[in-house]
Amino acid sequence: MEQTTTLPGIGETTETTEELAPQYNVVLIDDDEHTYEYVIEMLQKLFFYSKADAFRRAVEVDTMGRTVVLTCELAAAEFARDQIHAFGADPRMPKSKGSMKAIIEPVTAGV
Repeated sequence: MEQTTTLPGIGETTETTEELAPQYNVVLIDDDEHTYEYVIEMLQKLFFYSKADAFRRAVEVDTMGRTVVLTCELAAAEFARDQIHAFGADPRMPKSKGSMKAIIEPVTAGV
C-alpha cells in the first residue's frame, strides 16, 4: 500500500508499507505409536530436515510432547499439517494404526 505524505518545507514523499500475512506454526504432537526413526524419516522427506535436525526435533517431541516443524502462512501450514496426517503408520510398530498428529497455531507476537 502506498501512502503520500506532504512534509513542511520538503514536499511530497511516498512511502510503501507492506502488510505481512499472519504466520502459523505447524506443531507435531507426541504419541507412543511412532519410533524415532519414523519421526526422523518423516521430517526429512516432508520438510527436508537434515538427519541431525530431524533427530533434534524427534527428541524435542518425545521430551516436550510437541515440536514446531514449520512456521509459515496459513495455506502452507494447512498443507504441511495434511502431509503429516497422510504420512501413514509406522511399519516398525505393530500398534501404529496411522500417522502422527499435527496442529496449527497462530504465531503470537513477541513470543
